[in-house]
Amino acid sequence: MENRNLISITDLSAGEIDEMIKLADDIIADPEAYSEACRRKKLATLFFEPSTRTRLSFEAAMLDLGGNVLGFSSADSSSVSKGESVSDTIRVIGNYVDIIAMRHPKEGAPTVAAARSIVPIINAGDGGHFHPTQTLTDLLTISRKIGRLDNITIGLCGDLQFGRTVHSLIEAMLRYENVKFVLISPEELRVPSYIIDKIRDAGTEYKEVTKMEDVMGELDVLYMTRVQKERFFNEADYVRLKDTYILDAEKMQLAKDDMIVMHPLPRVNEIAVEVDSDPRACYFDQTLYGKYIRMALILTLLGIGRNGKKA
Repeated sequence: MENRNLISITDLSAGEIDEMIKLADDIIADPEAYSEACRRKKLATLFFEPSTRTRLSFEAAMLDLGGNVLGFSSADSSSVSKGESVSDTIRVIGNYVDIIAMRHPKEGAPTVAAARSIVPIINAGDGGHFHPTQTLTDLLTISRKIGRLDNITIGLCGDLQFGRTVHSLIEAMLRYENVKFVLISPEELRVPSYIIDKIRDAGTEYKEVTKMEDVMGELDVLYMTRVQKERFFNEADYVRLKDTYILDAEKMQLAKDDMIVMHPLPRVNEIAVEVDSDPRACYFDQTLYGKYIRMALILTLLGIGRNGKKA
């Protein structure tokens, strides 16, 4: 049987995303029912690029499902440092495990891996391209905090050019009715044209602005991102842009009482620590939801349904 992989969020239909969110909700309500669902199953976490939250949440997810984990946390600790290709690495590791979560600095590397793998591949982030499991995390967070994924105005702020979390979230939210995007960034870090083309093709309303304060009162969700030093070729450009947007208590006074603030983390300076105590700050809850949605994803790709039964 052909593997089911997750490389881009568009690999999932809106209906499948909704089902995965329902499964995550079930796990949250009764984690014990799923505690042995992946017994004797193994997940490999192949992280060719550093990560904290994504790698550890995948590992926690598999362990909470009763499975086991092996892998590496940097390319330096793998045979890639000896010159081994991604394709060969995947062919080898697939002999030892049931499913692979992979992060790579090069766009498209998980697509290459999926073409050669004998087990399901999950893209845990590829360069500035896509990060579909962060998007599933974001969708679960919005669903649980706001109660819907349609009829929402979502502000995306910061590095919208290189931010793979932003690109994936936009692609996912285009599936839902009456969503409006407010794209907040400096001119140099605007959303790439191919993403704008997708928004236009979907007939979805959007606007691009440079000042956060001008739009705070319109938003149901404010999705903050850091300016990513690792994506810049020029240190001077990074230094000039890194503190363009800083969300603080004063700016939060301009927002709706029920707006939520999200962030894929890690943050640097873009959200002041004083905002952490605001009940609208959801980014730490977001990290917990990341574990639950990855549990749901692992179950789905392994063909294990609700209550841990084989689908």
